[in-house]
Amino acid sequence: QVQLVESGGGLVQAGGSLRLSCAASGKIFLINTMAWYRQAPGKQRDLVATITRDGDTHYADTVKGRFTISRDNAKNTVYLHMNNLKPDDTDVYYCNADVVTSTLHKVDSWGQGTQVTVSS
Repeated sequence: QVQLVESGGGLVQAGGSLRLSCAASGKIFLINTMAWYRQAPGKQRDLVATITRDGDTHYADTVKGRFTISRDNAKNTVYLHMNNLKPDDTDVYYCNADVVTSTLHKVDSWGQGTQVTVSS
């Protein structure tokens, strides 16, 4: 019904920047909160940032001042601008969306993940 496709991950040196994108497609009526999570192998998935449909944002303390989440409601897309990256930011990043489908069902959707690697 709903697909989330992430892009923009890769390898970057410490202090560098990356921008992640996540586009939602399918039978979408509207999308409420969108978010980015990250997860290291063998560890729990941690919240990075959220953004409501109206643009209210929330960030994990570890990324405040360095990461910015934004969205384009017309494109059903959420972005994560990551600046001053650190080796500890190395993880697989996942997009999440609280979707209301065209049949008015709520679906908690996840992307497939994109690897971000920060070298020291």
